[in-house]
Amino acid sequence: MTLSKRLALLGAQSAITLAKPRGLGSSLGLLDRRPFPYRQFSELTKANGRRAFLVDTLALVRSLEAQGVPSKQAEAITSAITEVLNDSLENVSESFVSKAEMQKIEMIQDSNLSKFKSEVKSSQEHHFTVLQRETEKLRGDIEKMRSELRYEIDKVTAGQRLDLNLERGKFMR
Repeated sequence: MTLSKRLALLGAQSAITLAKPRGLGSSLGLLDRRPFPYRQFSELTKANGRRAFLVDTLALVRSLEAQGVPSKQAEAITSAITEVLNDSLENVSESFVSKAEMQKIEMIQDSNLSKFKSEVKSSQEHHFTVLQRETEKLRGDIEKMRSELRYEIDKVTAGQRLDLNLERGKFMR
């Protein structure tokens, strides 16, 4: 079980009062003058309303004090650390997309893709039809030119035969 889950369970199972950090120094339970001491955790509130607890600030302050850091400095350091962690996690969470948003975007892209495919297919069919018409027109033009060429060739051939026969007739006389 990860540390954050254990901290969340610890907060949920015990009667610990949770406070949201408000800034340097004043965000720690040690400075709050309530009648009962409490632990404060750095927290991140998720979109579903659940909170993930990241840092046990009281334990961190006590650890720093045990290492010889004055109480006020330990509280300030802890507050700064929790603020940076919370800000970093907020920035990171803003850059992610929820599963529902991702599915919505995916559906939109699928729709756009299928619309594009149908447009491409329609365009291809149209161009294919146009090409078929042009091809048939060109075939007709080619056939017409062939028949005109045959006619001209036959005409020239007939004229040459006539001239040849006339020349033969002159020599035979």
